[in-house]
Amino acid sequence: MRERGVSLQLKRGAPAAMLAVVAACIVMASGIAAGEAACHLVRVAEWPVRLERNQLIVDGAVNQKPVGVKLDTGATRTIVLRPAALKLDLTLRRTRGRMFGIGGEAELELAFVDELRIGEITRENWRMLVAGGQERGDGVAVLLGEDFLHKFDVEFDLAHKLVRLHRPEHCDGMSLAYWAAEGVSAVEIDPVDEGRPQIVLTVRVNGQPVRALLDSGAESSVLTMHDAAAAGITPETPGVVAIGQLGGLGRKAVATWVGPFKSVAIGNERFIDTALPFADLYRDATYTPLGSLVPRRMETLQPMLLGVDFLRAHRVLVAHSQRRIYFTYGGGPVFKWAGAVGGPLPGVDAQP
Repeated sequence: MRERGVSLQLKRGAPAAMLAVVAACIVMASGIAAGEAACHLVRVAEWPVRLERNQLIVDGAVNQKPVGVKLDTGATRTIVLRPAALKLDLTLRRTRGRMFGIGGEAELELAFVDELRIGEITRENWRMLVAGGQERGDGVAVLLGEDFLHKFDVEFDLAHKLVRLHRPEHCDGMSLAYWAAEGVSAVEIDPVDEGRPQIVLTVRVNGQPVRALLDSGAESSVLTMHDAAAAGITPETPGVVAIGQLGGLGRKAVATWVGPFKSVAIGNERFIDTALPFADLYRDATYTPLGSLVPRRMETLQPMLLGVDFLRAHRVLVAHSQRRIYFTYGGGPVFKWAGAVGGPLPGVDAQP
């Protein structure tokens, strides 16, 4: 795997915008004692990404056979979809494990993959989970999860249809939003369980704090019904519209509504007069503890999914190395359903 560095050196004749960005990078390194190395982002990979039905798909290969790979930060584990595993002639083995999420639980199997290649990165001899029983029809064979992605700092530059993987060097405490000198929001990521890595942050919906999962596998952002109600929105609220069923890897789907919300605040940004879907997302995501007859809901599932609609409206760097997310607003509606309930498109009110 060949690595490329993001250079901070000035060149003669560089345009003013570039000089401003480089100047910002140099400011990042100011105050470093003599003899210490400057902050440096090593670019490990740059993947062209396709946006199909608001899904982030890159080209990859399993055992040298071309496949589509969906980037899914909402999945704690990387998954081979079962119909694709059969087409790839992978040997499947039963496991007692189960996966929980939207639509309830999904049965899991195991497959041994000799090689998974995505762009410049190759992983060999990987025992991978297999789940999902329906043919998707989009060529996607692999959901690339946080178990793979959290080893890098991941940059979503969807305006240029690119996703980049970085490894920072000597950047503790410094801003990694190298593309912008101002207008940058930074939000802390909750502590990570290495066994179940997730990108969880706190947002405010109608002023109420809500834990949100940054989920590049979700086509649009969505709230649980409980947290929508805490923000004052229910299926009976004037202006709320039923929009059908929402599903995941589980076998069931859940009824979904979209409603008007006065504000959603993330970092230094406040998105006003917008609309968000909400549903009883994890209604069927229950388990019965050993020795009990009473089903319980999974406690690790997050009340809100912050999806691809948010990523499309921003340039985002998930700095796993710092447990922080940096993002800048790029323009346009932030949430997919903005304006769907008769209100205006959302504004973005940047807070100091």
